[in-house]
Amino acid sequence: MIVIDDTIISEDLLKVRFACDLSKCFGACCVEGDAGAPLDEEEIGIIEDVLDKVKPYMTPEGIQVVENQGVFDYDETGNFVTSLVNDRDCVFIYFDGNVAKCAIEKAYLDKKIKYQKPISCHLYPVRITEYPDYDAVNYHKWEICDSACKNGQRLQLPLYKCLEIPLTRAYGRDWFKKLELYAHENSK
Repeated sequence: MIVIDDTIISEDLLKVRFACDLSKCFGACCVEGDAGAPLDEEEIGIIEDVLDKVKPYMTPEGIQVVENQGVFDYDETGNFVTSLVNDRDCVFIYFDGNVAKCAIEKAYLDKKIKYQKPISCHLYPVRITEYPDYDAVNYHKWEICDSACKNGQRLQLPLYKCLEIPLTRAYGRDWFKKLELYAHENSK
């Protein structure tokens, strides 16, 4: 266990090797699972505000769900998550060939919006659980990411390095530098 500021971080972030390989998984994390991607309340408002600029990238089915029920739903514990198409695909996917990708991120990359995508998606396979006094930062192991683990092993890329940008987005540059320092000091 690693403690940095108000976070408790799993050692898995240092030990697991990881690098997404969309050519093998086809974006399965966007179409598999029992609920949509976790959202916080602020993100719901942001997504609603940029929705008209994201819709051109979405599937017709995703647009229909959003128009009928909105951009979010609740998981079995009552937390906010993205809505799903047919209890499977995130409403915000589009397909690039046979690879599921994020319509929100595509709008961001095309400079249509300034919001990249939900932080939970950006951080995946890391999940953050918020508690009153701290955040727990954990690796979510799922077989759909086996190819990413093999790719990360081949590249010798630790999970925390693979996720440098989203971890910095979530906690700031100073926090990430502390994590890097911890990793360096404990790699000997």
